[in-house]
Amino acid sequence: MRHGDKLNNLGRKTAHRKAMLANMASSLILHKRITTTTAKAKALRLYVEPLLTKSKTDSTHSRRTVFAYLKSKEAVDMLFKDIAGKIADRPGGYTRILKTGTRLGDRADMCFIELVDFNENMLAAKAPVKAKTARRSTKKKTTDTAAKATETPAAETKKASDAPADETPKAE
Repeated sequence: MRHGDKLNNLGRKTAHRKAMLANMASSLILHKRITTTTAKAKALRLYVEPLLTKSKTDSTHSRRTVFAYLKSKEAVDMLFKDIAGKIADRPGGYTRILKTGTRLGDRADMCFIELVDFNENMLAAKAPVKAKTARRSTKKKTTDTAAKATETPAAETKKASDAPADETPKAE
């Protein structure tokens, strides 16, 4: 019975799973985006996000802690040099999972997992675009025939009332 066990074992023994997640995390850090199954991506997100948070403080202790998980000097260097500067003001949520469909051979759900601040296409789409506001007049638009039909009686009464009432022809 699971009884609240939230870790997805991914059908692997502990050593295999840890090695696989370390390799996937290194690849994600080096390439900024990888393609994998959805289950592995969700497990990788739980594995790599604390490491990204740890990289915000550049100290010897945090570097050694991250290296113990990643086991790759290149990945650790890139994480602390390039990535940590971009994610410094982000409070969390450093990765994004984009589902791409199913794999042809076994219909496994496939997806991209990527670092949020490194997708140039999404950042360009997020750039603020000033929207044009439509201005509407307060007058109601009516069709020409309806306007003429309503104007005619009003125009006649107005023409009749245009002449001042006290102007009567004066007899000289």
